[in-house]
Amino acid sequence: MASSGPGIQCASGPGEPGLPGRWEWRAFGERFGAGEARLAVRTPEHVEESDDLYLLSPVDDVTMKIRGGVLDIKRRVEVDDDGLEQWEPIAKSEFPLTASDAARAFAAAAIPFRPQVDTVYEIDRFVAELARPPSALQTVRVRKRRAHHTLDGCMAELTEVDANGLQTRTIALESEDPGRLVAAVRNFGFDSSPNVSYPRALKTLLEIEPQRCAVIDVGTNSVKLHIAEPQPDGAWRTIVDRAEVTRLGEGLHDTGEFRAEAMDRTSVAIAGMVEEAVREGVAAIAAVGTAGMRIARNSATLIESVRSRCGVAIEVIGGEEEGRLAYLAVKSGLGLGRGSLVVFDTGGGSSQFTFGHGARVGERFSVDVGAARFADRYRLTGVVSQEHLRRAFDAIAADLARLDGRPAPDTLVGMGGAVTNLTAVAHRLATYDPDVIQGARLDRDEVDRQIARYRTRTVEERREIVGLQPARAEVILAGACIVRTVMDKLGKESLTASDRGLRHGLLVERFGTRPRGPQVDRLHPTRIG
Repeated sequence: MASSGPGIQCASGPGEPGLPGRWEWRAFGERFGAGEARLAVRTPEHVEESDDLYLLSPVDDVTMKIRGGVLDIKRRVEVDDDGLEQWEPIAKSEFPLTASDAARAFAAAAIPFRPQVDTVYEIDRFVAELARPPSALQTVRVRKRRAHHTLDGCMAELTEVDANGLQTRTIALESEDPGRLVAAVRNFGFDSSPNVSYPRALKTLLEIEPQRCAVIDVGTNSVKLHIAEPQPDGAWRTIVDRAEVTRLGEGLHDTGEFRAEAMDRTSVAIAGMVEEAVREGVAAIAAVGTAGMRIARNSATLIESVRSRCGVAIEVIGGEEEGRLAYLAVKSGLGLGRGSLVVFDTGGGSSQFTFGHGARVGERFSVDVGAARFADRYRLTGVVSQEHLRRAFDAIAADLARLDGRPAPDTLVGMGGAVTNLTAVAHRLATYDPDVIQGARLDRDEVDRQIARYRTRTVEERREIVGLQPARAEVILAGACIVRTVMDKLGKESLTASDRGLRHGLLVERFGTRPRGPQVDRLHPTRIG
């Protein structure tokens, strides 16, 4: 993930802050075909051996290892259309670690942690704390013999690997230039092998089973909890999926800060969700904050409050990243075809738009148009006149000007509380059913009918409407106006509703969808001793 909050301090390149993260391609196996044969006639520039202790958590996009008394943490920030992965360092810290260094590592592994300020952590204590139940972190001793080369301007290494007594080999190419890296991978004939990161390869090699995980999405209007466990085919089975309206962004537009009572409501809700996740036996918890936390000047106060209550570090992500995760959730949940696709996720403080074509993501951006924001600004929380509503519509349209003049996509997918509640009301769902919402069609006429209904009702009367979550009564009119404006600007008579949201994309991004079993054979391990 490209952005990070106070819970994780990121450098920007390998080894030294300020350098761009390198793009990597890596494969595992016994032999690497003609490309390896071409390497065999070359003399390595240098050969080095190392003994590493890898710390494997359920998080798939973080590499954490200890080498020579130094903790080295890297995070995957992007996977491009060619399957290359870009990694950047989060931390490189010598032992003993300070409490803040230890907290950074726990946040990277998505493990709740409340550090003691004056405590230092030697290696043994740090590893023991990190692996304490319910954490599913496992340690793997890895001995490497690496032969370094330069291929077509890219760094390359061919490595003999011994992981807890199992042997395999890996070849890797790296460059700051993804185009150069793709050309080198193809030129040496390595592109027939899948790109597999070290953490994923070690889990597969050692047959480490994926674990039940949780994600928490801290929005401007509500906090969402999603707990799921991996299935043999790599899909995730939902255990818990719920939201709690905390109105974190209440008054944010007027002051630029969160109110103390709103932060307290939200931190209590998050702590309760963490307790629930622990009861459900999760191995890791990832928490992110969105628009409200990007805007509020005192977001750090909320982050520290949550950390002190339950040990979870909230990562504040950017608007484009939020949109990318929403698009990922749609791709994994709806499996839409190859035509043009627009995914929009409207929340309490902002709306994210991602434009793509099939699996390929094109433009993505975020705008400060959210249901809670406009409900507060235009007093849409009760009965309003047609003229008042028109002024709100005009303001929403102006703030969504980036949508003007675009061709209508083949498919428009909407997600977020406004879309799911509008769809639930359309289907008169007395009890919310995600299977009914997922993939349902919502047309303009239905949205217009509901706007007219909400405009003429008080909050109390709205709460009686079948299908509408009572806690959404204050913001539903604003949310419906945003949805209607998006449909109008993109020239669509209907949209496809997605019950899956940022939290589902985050689950796939952080914890992966690695199928159990089949990749073990491709790694060709042999046991020694």
